[in-house]
Amino acid sequence: MRSSYKKLGEYITPVDKRNRKLEIDNLIGLSIQKKFIPSISNTIGTDMSTYRILNNEQFAYCPVTSRNGEKITIALYQEEKTAIISQAYDIFEIKDKSELLPEYLMMWFRRPEFDRYARFMSHGSVRELLGWEELCDVELPVPSPNKQRELVAEYNTILRRIDLNNGLIQKLEEAAQAIYKQWFVDFEFPNENGEPYKSAGGEMEFNKELDREIPKGWEVKNLEKVVRIIRGASPRPIEDYMSTDSSGMPWVKISDATASSTKYLNETKEFISKSGISKSRKVSPGTLILSNSASPGLPKIMGIEACVHDGWLIFNFLLLNREDIVSSSNGSVFNNLKTEILKSYKIIVPDSKVLNAATDIFCSLDKVLGCAAKTDHYMGELLNILLSKLATMED
Repeated sequence: MRSSYKKLGEYITPVDKRNRKLEIDNLIGLSIQKKFIPSISNTIGTDMSTYRILNNEQFAYCPVTSRNGEKITIALYQEEKTAIISQAYDIFEIKDKSELLPEYLMMWFRRPEFDRYARFMSHGSVRELLGWEELCDVELPVPSPNKQRELVAEYNTILRRIDLNNGLIQKLEEAAQAIYKQWFVDFEFPNENGEPYKSAGGEMEFNKELDREIPKGWEVKNLEKVVRIIRGASPRPIEDYMSTDSSGMPWVKISDATASSTKYLNETKEFISKSGISKSRKVSPGTLILSNSASPGLPKIMGIEACVHDGWLIFNFLLLNREDIVSSSNGSVFNNLKTEILKSYKIIVPDSKVLNAATDIFCSLDKVLGCAAKTDHYMGELLNILLSKLATMED
């Protein structure tokens, strides 16, 4: 063991209090994002007396690691209200919080290196487990409490800035959706006098294809008449062209899109080799891509240059109703959004005056949203840098 490192077992102890008297009904779960979440389990007929009691500043973790992908399911409970959690999770707490702060330990658990170590140390023939003994064998630096508090404060400062930035992103996206609905669903865009078009008596005409009235002079067209839609491409065999070496070009996977908390995609976990780029489809920043399988209708705006495989459709930026698109998809195991389905998707095309005005508004919102999304990405990288420093810091 490295001289500056301590074994975690010196600082933690297991806790196993059960809900025997059924006094607690605050049932929670635990996600692989290392966060506690409201439980969605059907507990009808379940014996809740066997569930474990979880108190403030206690940890819960799932010893089973074989089904969690790359992450270990572990989190620090920081709510004052006592909760209960499935007996599938083990509970532990710190013996002396004046020596090891719970928040500092949770920072260590958030490190990707901890996840990799825990997966490596897991064992079992049917299910891989990170048992209590293996958890106690985890080594980590334990600086002075003051140093721990400094690091926790720095970490929380970045988290607060991320929360503020995410709040801005959410408000901007809500504003964009509200404008879209007002203009292109309710048809209350401003007329030449600045009044809501439909409410002010703007001329409407019935459209048979949509079975509803739309503003006079507007058209309904298939999407393929408005934008050029192409499908991504994958080199074969794909394994020969993939790596984690950043010298290649970013390779967009569905998991990259679902991991992004914004509409923008600014990083990927894998890269395609230089020899594979010509066998794929390269997209530029600002391009809109749409998933056509697994999670169909998932839109992302590219913030980086990258290559996309044949599970993505590529087209110019356009607002779409994902629910309508997905309802037209098909497939037995996964829904499959075929290119032909998307090309035949009906959209309303406004007159040039309204279209130009809307373009100006949405382009302005897009610029601000793009900047906020990049800020979110950089703040996330800053968190990772801080977490990585824990392994090499000095007291």
